[in-house]
Amino acid sequence: MTIHKEGRVLLAVMLIVLVIINVVVLYAFPARPIIFNISLAASIVLFLLILQFFRNPKIVSPLDEKHVLAPADGKVVVIEETTETEYLKDRRLQISIFMSPVNVHVNRMPVKGVVEFFKYHAGKYLVAWHPKSSTENERTTLVVKTGQGVPVLVRQIAGALARRIKWYVKEGQQFEQAEEFGFIKFGSRVDVFLPLDAKVKVNIGEKTKGGRTVLAEI
Repeated sequence: MTIHKEGRVLLAVMLIVLVIINVVVLYAFPARPIIFNISLAASIVLFLLILQFFRNPKIVSPLDEKHVLAPADGKVVVIEETTETEYLKDRRLQISIFMSPVNVHVNRMPVKGVVEFFKYHAGKYLVAWHPKSSTENERTTLVVKTGQGVPVLVRQIAGALARRIKWYVKEGQQFEQAEEFGFIKFGSRVDVFLPLDAKVKVNIGEKTKGGRTVLAEI
């Protein structure tokens, strides 16, 4: 288990601030140690909560070119046929994963392939399960074409709490399956758009593990 690079500076600054606050409390109330104890306990809990947001566990992925792996830890909230209007512009099978604040926030590539399209969209911060969040919220859209020529679209979507999307993607870049491609701070949602004949391997409400759970076969 390591700490993701996106959280290292924030955690270091937070630790310094909390130490200073507790030193001030200690010297401001020398005759009332209970105040210091409460302050220290609250600081520890707060730091541990933020720390777990940025955990980055090592994983072993079941690599298979026929498989579409989950791009994130979370829960499957959508499995439906829909029209993808931004790039593919045809009917697709959409699988959406909701990431809660307690999930690992690393995003991993569901398939091996080359990025043929990428775009960042500024936007709103509706709750991630809102029907319009996938088209109106801050988001990124990337399309990876597999070695078999199948385009897979992945969309990172910010939510009410997740107001910082990070990505490590550019068009023409080659990715391995389960390789890290981004990070959404404090959770949100990731959509995957697949061919209609994809064989879905998960159900609504099922928990996923990024880079390990098989969403579908294509």
